[in-house]
Amino acid sequence: MAELLEALMERGIRMLWADSLGAKTMCLVVETSVGRAVVDPGVAEMQPGYPLPLEEKYRIRDHVMGLILRELRGARAVFITHYHYDHFLAMHSHGIDPAAYAGTSIIAKNPNQYINESQWERARLFVEELARRLGVEEELYGEPEAADFEDPAEKLATALSRDFGDYNNRRAELLRRGREWFRKLAGLWSRDRWVREVRLGGGTRLTFGDGRTFEFGDATIRVFEPYFHGAEYERTGWVVPLLIERGGFRVYYTSDLMGPIVEDYAEEIARLRPDVAIVDGPPTYLYPYMLNRINLSRAVTNLATIIAARPKLIIYDHHILREKRWRRHVEPALQEARRSDVAVLTVAELHGRKPLIDSLGH
Repeated sequence: MAELLEALMERGIRMLWADSLGAKTMCLVVETSVGRAVVDPGVAEMQPGYPLPLEEKYRIRDHVMGLILRELRGARAVFITHYHYDHFLAMHSHGIDPAAYAGTSIIAKNPNQYINESQWERARLFVEELARRLGVEEELYGEPEAADFEDPAEKLATALSRDFGDYNNRRAELLRRGREWFRKLAGLWSRDRWVREVRLGGGTRLTFGDGRTFEFGDATIRVFEPYFHGAEYERTGWVVPLLIERGGFRVYYTSDLMGPIVEDYAEEIARLRPDVAIVDGPPTYLYPYMLNRINLSRAVTNLATIIAARPKLIIYDHHILREKRWRRHVEPALQEARRSDVAVLTVAELHGRKPLIDSLGH
């Protein structure tokens, strides 16, 4: 464990905090030869069912917020993979000064396409707050770009070819409804004004990362095209995972793939053969109501697919660490990791601590 942590630290890559330490976040920091990059600087308190007093949830959340603000100070770049509040700091929610982002290159998920309604609104509120506080040197909004929005589910050859037995008919209906939802969203993207990539005051710049690669001195950060936030047509929208390379060391960051649930995403991670995979895991605290048995099984199988690629380490955290039975739900994959001698550790365990949820009562 110490060797794995040292390998990450030598390359300036560290998890600032994660759910195994008691707050919803997956904030990652990358030190490069030209400055610091902060990935997903957001945090939220644990859900009502998490067995911790409310005041303690708020205390941990506020502590992490302070850590994030410290990392943002003087950062070279900020990556935002989507607009959920545990992945970016919403200034209006906690009285945060937008100047926290001043002087950085904000490389965000494109807020104009492959985004659901709630994140569409959150993204616009975010950039408007930035513009009001920092100033803007250009028009913030422009006309929507003409585009033929390709249905991303159609690219998922492995997932769409899966035979789920008795669940096939139900899944076919869910996919049909999902396509209708996608077409409705595409209408929104085509109709309403688009946020532009702009220069803000204080040397700040807003750029959209989807499908692009960025170099910061000796580090390269590749931003993938939007992937579903969970299963196909998950109403929570899309995220943009990252591949970080520094000194020949490769770290894949899933953001919120929720497992991953989609087989094609797990296959891609395995094909890229990262040294470290930071994987968010399925939201087992929502089982069986908002996470069904089929998708939980897919997430377990897909973790095994990543394990088979033999990364040096899988950091397994975020959604999966929100309830006490998490290990029981994914035990077949954890067994495969032990057989394959692949370390699967939470952020707490990586630092020699026990996950907080394991120490709490029901």
